[in-house]
Amino acid sequence: MATRLRGEHGLPIRLTIASVTVVTLTIPFMLLLVLAKLPLNPLDARVAHDLHVYARANPLATDLLIVWTDVFGPWSWRAVVLVLAVWLWRRRREGAALWAVTTIVVGGLVGWLLKIIVDRARPSLPDPVALAPGMAFPSGHALHATLGAGILLLLALPHLPAWGRAAAWAGAVFMIVTVSYTRVALGVHWVSDVLGGVVLGVAVLAATVAAFETWRRQQGRKRASPHLEGVEPEAVRTGHDRY
Repeated sequence: MATRLRGEHGLPIRLTIASVTVVTLTIPFMLLLVLAKLPLNPLDARVAHDLHVYARANPLATDLLIVWTDVFGPWSWRAVVLVLAVWLWRRRREGAALWAVTTIVVGGLVGWLLKIIVDRARPSLPDPVALAPGMAFPSGHALHATLGAGILLLLALPHLPAWGRAAAWAGAVFMIVTVSYTRVALGVHWVSDVLGGVVLGVAVLAATVAAFETWRRQQGRKRASPHLEGVEPEAVRTGHDRY
């Protein structure tokens, strides 16, 4: 155990540095995305209006959206990733556990920081069907759905056949799109808010996956294609969780 922990000692630092570096490079882009569209752009305004009208006219559909957005909110994803990380650690897969926790924590912190920096107000609609606290950009629900679904996907891929991998990718995309949709349909975010959340989530995932892959190579493991093999393909090499 001591040798294993020494080999992974630098992984949390490597993951954090890579995440912050890549995400920092995306911040100017996302700031420009919002600032360039102020005052409110026609797309955000039109979509918000049309979906609000639909939500008011279809209370049953609105109730289902509220349930979906609550069930798959940020705290649900954090809890799932934490439980998964504990399970991975107990299975002696410390590297994957550290990667998962770092990804969800760094992504959440950067999203929170961006909300403060951008300070964009949420939609103000007549007779709203839902309310949410805090600032609008980026959407925390869209961000955490992207991070959470991405983490689960990249850990599951090594254990799936080819058709299962395609299904897993489709499921992850479905989750991200539907959660993002609920935020706009309920009138608590603009379209650009959820797009910003998804972009940020993808950036954090790309950064931490790259850092984890670099660490794997330094440990003498073969190059992997994370989008096909996940972040830890050697986990199933011998039919056990530990390589």
